[in-house]
Amino acid sequence: MRLQKYMAHCGVASRRKAEQMIAEGRVQVNGEVVTFPGTQVSEADEVKVDGQSIAPEQHVYILLNKPKGVVSTSSDRHADQTLLDLIHAKERLYSVGRLDKETSGLLILTNDGDLTFQLTHPSRHVTKTYRCTVRGKVSASEVKQLRDGVSIPMDDGSRYQTQSAEVEVVKENRGSTVLTIRISEGKKRQVRKMCAEVGHPVIHLERKAIGSLTDPSIKPGQWRYLTKEEIERLKAEH
Repeated sequence: MRLQKYMAHCGVASRRKAEQMIAEGRVQVNGEVVTFPGTQVSEADEVKVDGQSIAPEQHVYILLNKPKGVVSTSSDRHADQTLLDLIHAKERLYSVGRLDKETSGLLILTNDGDLTFQLTHPSRHVTKTYRCTVRGKVSASEVKQLRDGVSIPMDDGSRYQTQSAEVEVVKENRGSTVLTIRISEGKKRQVRKMCAEVGHPVIHLERKAIGSLTDPSIKPGQWRYLTKEEIERLKAEH
């Protein structure tokens, strides 16, 4: 097994993060520092990360409905509340992707680095579904813009053309519109930026589904373990 995959299997980090840790010289195999990610290892080898031995662990898969105001990190000394404050799990768990602090909705937490890699890698095109309330009435031409893709600003000052999206008007209120938006990419604050770009800032944003995985019975702050069938379905989705 490749070293970065073994580290992900042990729950240390995702494969991409593991590759970075290897390149930084933080990983030893049988007492020797290894900097090549493709190094082959087995469970018979002694692997250490930052001087600590690692070994495969039982994988845990949790579906959480993140409330607004909670940050999508395992630990943040500046945050009032983190994901692990809601879960209280003994395992080291990581969120699969992120939701910004003001966005609520479904998140997967796991120590399975392989699944994290599969669900977040751009080549997989896993769809995320959002219910989005925006200011003003969204016209048919603006819906088409969102569907076709819009240019959004990035943190480095560049701009990014979003891929095509599924966008439907759910409800028109006085002064606001409720949309369902499905995207298969995950740029930082993408849905908020898309809506702002067509002149309709987001008032409320909630992720309703990750691929085919959804559960309207889970209230904000609640969580449950994924079933075996849900895990297998997620692994097969692309």
